[in-house]
Amino acid sequence: MTQPQIKLKLNTDPLPWRERLACYASLVRLNRPIGILLLLWPALWALWIAGEGRPRWDVTLIFMLGVALMRSAGCAINDYADREFDGQVARTRLRPLALGLIRPKEALGVFVVLSLIAFGLVLLLNWQTVVMSFLAVILAAVYPFMKRYTHLPQVVLGVAFGWAVPMAFMALTERVPPVAWLLFIAAVIWALIYDTEYAMVDREDDLKVGVKSTAILFGRHDRLVIGVLQLVMLALLLLVGVRVGLGLYYNLALGIGAVLFLRQQYLMRNRDPEGCFNAFLDNNGFGMVIFLGLLLDYLI
Repeated sequence: MTQPQIKLKLNTDPLPWRERLACYASLVRLNRPIGILLLLWPALWALWIAGEGRPRWDVTLIFMLGVALMRSAGCAINDYADREFDGQVARTRLRPLALGLIRPKEALGVFVVLSLIAFGLVLLLNWQTVVMSFLAVILAAVYPFMKRYTHLPQVVLGVAFGWAVPMAFMALTERVPPVAWLLFIAAVIWALIYDTEYAMVDREDDLKVGVKSTAILFGRHDRLVIGVLQLVMLALLLLVGVRVGLGLYYNLALGIGAVLFLRQQYLMRNRDPEGCFNAFLDNNGFGMVIFLGLLLDYLI
């Protein structure tokens, strides 16, 4: 999605409706669905385990749509929170809110509308899942502001993204067993891994504008800490597989996932922004491989 043709309209008349819709699409990152996928994979892992390989398709569809809506809502509130910083960061300076193409209250409106639509979907599930969904909205709204107060906003993001795991178990089984919490912790750690890689891209700019992140906190030990987290996550996923009786195909997927984690370490070896960003993107392949392992294990 390109913006040069509309940047000239800054501080003049309101944009035509088509260009405004294009700005909204850019605001919620419809042109970059990687965030939706990273949120979706743990939800699918949980749905397939909770449903023993045969989750209800209506529940699965609700979660898939809900993931897309809530991630998009999260992008809108994130840009609202970062509107004073994004213009000073190379990667984010062309976002619609940073350019002034849309107003802050419009971003808030997008967040509210998308959250309400997602909540309407959740109302189709059992009441326990509806109650759990309130925390999901709170986490989505709070996360963008955490980078002002703590170097661990990625942990808050992990809890927000991972909360789909216990919700999936509750929606299908009306309970959250211990294995669900193991999978939830694995999902939180995974978000900490890939969002630290993402934050490494902006580290120099973030230091200048005063934004906090785990990339800044870990400093020169960033790759080491990420490596330890990758090992812990793989161990947790292996334990999940043992608890639910998964076999060859799932374990093979874990092996491939370990290779992908090694590849991420290689991509980050020079800590250059491009390599770190590619390592972040590589996590989509990791999530897909784990899901395919689950799918094959239950099918075969």
